[in-house]
Amino acid sequence: MFDINKRGGQSPRQSDEHVDNELEQDRFTPPRTAPPSAGGARVREAAIIGPSIHIDGDLRGEEDLIIEGTVTGTIQMRENSLTIGANGKVKANVYANSVFVEGSLEGDLFGSDRVAIRKSGSVRGNIVSPRVSLEDGGTFKGTVEMDQQAVDAAFGRSGSRSGQSSAASGSSASGSASASAASSAKSASGDESRSASKDSGDKSASSAGSATGAAAAGKS
Repeated sequence: MFDINKRGGQSPRQSDEHVDNELEQDRFTPPRTAPPSAGGARVREAAIIGPSIHIDGDLRGEEDLIIEGTVTGTIQMRENSLTIGANGKVKANVYANSVFVEGSLEGDLFGSDRVAIRKSGSVRGNIVSPRVSLEDGGTFKGTVEMDQQAVDAAFGRSGSRSGQSSAASGSSASGSASASAASSAKSASGDESRSASKDSGDKSASSAGSATGAAAAGKS
């Protein structure tokens, strides 16, 4: 703050006045604030399953996950990313938004966004995802399905579409049935009108014949 040894030529009174001036300046100088972090928001870290952890069963979650341990069963992180670390060993069917494999995995992979096998990764199973990548050095044995309809079916997103199609088919069938019924009714009405007209004509002709016969008999 103030070093009297560096100001040996000043009298004690001048030194006190200088100190008072510095204190006065500090009163009106605004404090410095720390610069904001990049992006203005704190990045949430992924959960980690350590190398010493073993899990058997159904693993579910709603946050990004890194597996460095051993997991057997089923893994469902449908809206988040899953990373199988270099030490991770997984024997399970995996459902996630994005899947990154750096360790070993035995089972089917379902990625709604992408599946990536790193150079240290090993996968034995089928992959269903619209985007699949395999780095040089990574190993894979199985089949790959990149059709979007297959992805939607795996994540249960095809029910609404088939329901809409069924509803549209039902509406079309109902419309066809209504049109057919209206056509049949119209045809039946026309047939009845023609039959009534014919009967009326036959009756008129018969009456005219009877009247003519009666007139002839009277003349005789």
